[in-house]
Amino acid sequence: MSKTITLALTGASGLAYGLRLLECLLAQGAHVGLLVSQAAHVVAAQELQLTLPARPAELEAWLRQRYPGHSGSVRAYGREDWFAPVASGSGASDAMVVCPCSMGTLAAIAQGLSDNLIERAADVAIKEGRKLILVPRETPFSALHLENMLKLARLGTVILPANPGFYHHPRRIEELVDFIVARILDQLGMQNELVPRWGGGRQ
Repeated sequence: MSKTITLALTGASGLAYGLRLLECLLAQGAHVGLLVSQAAHVVAAQELQLTLPARPAELEAWLRQRYPGHSGSVRAYGREDWFAPVASGSGASDAMVVCPCSMGTLAAIAQGLSDNLIERAADVAIKEGRKLILVPRETPFSALHLENMLKLARLGTVILPANPGFYHHPRRIEELVDFIVARILDQLGMQNELVPRWGGGRQ
């Protein structure tokens, strides 16, 4: 049965992680509810030279053109679309991933602010006991950052920093991105062969 995943892109550096994750989710037939913060649009332009459409319908069309032929589907929602399924426990997805996750978004989730749809969807995931994965891309972490992450970890949230390993001998940036995306897919219970497994090459 196809999984339903909420994916939020926020204004931390590392938007390539989120877009690659989206591509992999669609390739595996997942139904993705996409939430994009205003700052994520700025990061997309700065890091990837991409202009993400602001309107949800236009963003969906842009993504279908960018990732053609996949069996999954994507539905984009506005930042204050309170009628989106993810705004309620009765419409909660199987899991939610915030990738990349800014420290501002992480702090808001830790405090239960729910001032926009990303924060509300995360709040719903926590209260409904659904898997919530946050992928922070920040360094160094302040004590405040760490306290917020510890608070969320104690609530069952998966804190998965975008810290790629090097034991697979990456030669391209894409291989570093895939290392993190593979770990996220593992947490979602989705099979993948993006990078070699530890010990997999042993005779």
